[in-house]
Amino acid sequence: MTETLYSELPTARSTPFDPPAELGLLRGTAPISRMKFPDGHLGWLVTGYDLAREVHADRRFSSRAELHHSPRLVGGQPMAQRPAAKPGMFIGMDAPDHTRYRKLLTGQFTVRRMNLLTPRIERIVADHLAALRAAGSPADLVAGFALPVPSLVICELLGVPYEQRESFQADTAQALRLDSSFEEIMAALERLEAFVLRLTQSKHETPGDDMLSGLIATGELTDEEVANMGLLLLIAGHETTANMLGIGTLLLLQHPEQVAALSADPSLADNAVEELMRYLTIIQFGTIRTALEDVGIGGVVIRAGESVSISVASANRDPARFERPDEFDIRRPASGHLGFGHGVHQCLGQQLARIEMRVGYTALFREFPNLRLAVPAAEVRMRDDMTIYGVHELPVEF
Repeated sequence: MTETLYSELPTARSTPFDPPAELGLLRGTAPISRMKFPDGHLGWLVTGYDLAREVHADRRFSSRAELHHSPRLVGGQPMAQRPAAKPGMFIGMDAPDHTRYRKLLTGQFTVRRMNLLTPRIERIVADHLAALRAAGSPADLVAGFALPVPSLVICELLGVPYEQRESFQADTAQALRLDSSFEEIMAALERLEAFVLRLTQSKHETPGDDMLSGLIATGELTDEEVANMGLLLLIAGHETTANMLGIGTLLLLQHPEQVAALSADPSLADNAVEELMRYLTIIQFGTIRTALEDVGIGGVVIRAGESVSISVASANRDPARFERPDEFDIRRPASGHLGFGHGVHQCLGQQLARIEMRVGYTALFREFPNLRLAVPAAEVRMRDDMTIYGVHELPVEF
């Protein structure tokens, strides 16, 4: 348990689809190990599956933003002191604040409501695939399909004008770029916050059948709280699913036998989504928790105030939990992966993401059975320069 990392969490990959090799080596020898964060804080790194679940579920580990030390540089500099989460930014809070905000959103993300959205998602997917066919081959699958589908879905759900997508997508990308300066990141976030706040305020005059209007109607939230909750959902709702659709398609194109199995048996679609989420953990830096008190775990004692960086990508490849974890197999029973997190902060929109991916992948390969890369796989530009991994473009032919 003496292994220590003296720099940022490893992100360099030897292959496009696998986590950094150092994480796997560390998991095999010390699934919880010492890590020196960029600001000098001596905390911990968790790479094993069981320990990752345990830390996520233990209320003695806090999600409060102001307690965390970042495992990466932000804008080229260490984050020695982070501000407390703004009102409504429940991802960086503990109970009771997190509980109150999440409870107000839970009713918006029920499995029933998400399933009722399925026909609309199928229509959106069909329309974009038809537009791809009409535009002709070759095409960029990210620009024509992977990005616009989840963007349009989350815009409709929140009540965000889709015609304004280029602005918020550009600012989101700026905030998520690893080479953005601190000033660029802060400016992009300020523009995003102002955009959603203006939209929220407009809902008082022209409410609709959307989540922002629904949150306002509860009468329990300020406009700032509603806007910040909406901003979290807007960013997560298009960035994560868009990148899964992009890189997932690239992976499937490298495994034609898996595509053939999915085409022959569409009932495999749900399981394929789970396996893609397990195999392709796109959140590069995992999650952070900070001990509120001394906690004994995995044979070590994590002292109060020490931050723990949890490598979800490594945990999802743990051979102690998944047989042949480095093998991609859509028939694998992949339930239990940590791609959507675990515990009270597990992703609220996971059912929506599952539907979008299930519908998206199934329709894509049904409508384009001869889909193939238009460039060598090695020339596909990966998003290793972004907080959320994936592909920048995916040139395809059909």
